[in-house]
Amino acid sequence: MSEKIIAKKAAIVDEVAEKFQSAVSVVVVDYRGLTVEQVTNLRKDLREAGVEMRVIKNTYLKRAADKVGYEGLDETFTGPTAVAFSSEDVVAPARIMAKYAEDIEALEIKGGMIEGKVASLEEINALAKLPNREGMLSMLLSVLQAPVRNFAYAVKAVADSKDEDAA
Repeated sequence: MSEKIIAKKAAIVDEVAEKFQSAVSVVVVDYRGLTVEQVTNLRKDLREAGVEMRVIKNTYLKRAADKVGYEGLDETFTGPTAVAFSSEDVVAPARIMAKYAEDIEALEIKGGMIEGKVASLEEINALAKLPNREGMLSMLLSVLQAPVRNFAYAVKAVADSKDEDAA
């Protein structure tokens, strides 16, 4: 093998290792059996959520994972493998892939990585059930508003009862 080819392969491994390191979550899927239209729609939905999906040779994936110290992903790198990398939203790749896996039997989630830790299929599916960032923020806001709202109701009830007593 020429040195040029080896250097090119090493550059690909370095690029994939960089993606692993900068990603907050990674989802590995088997896409065998998907139609071109299904893959196009999946890529479009992922891209809109800020997620990059790439089809990468398993040997490159294994070497890149070893390079950044992610042990336990090797068994997910078998067969046709596509990887979704997200550097911002932890939930997005899992949620989108799980939605497609539910609708399209051919798409199979194999595993992934969440915030630097190898994640099983069960953990990816649990993550997929969480609401997106906006949903979580609205839930947090309603939790924070509840005590104030309850206090306001109590004050109003006291004021109303005083009005009734005065009348």
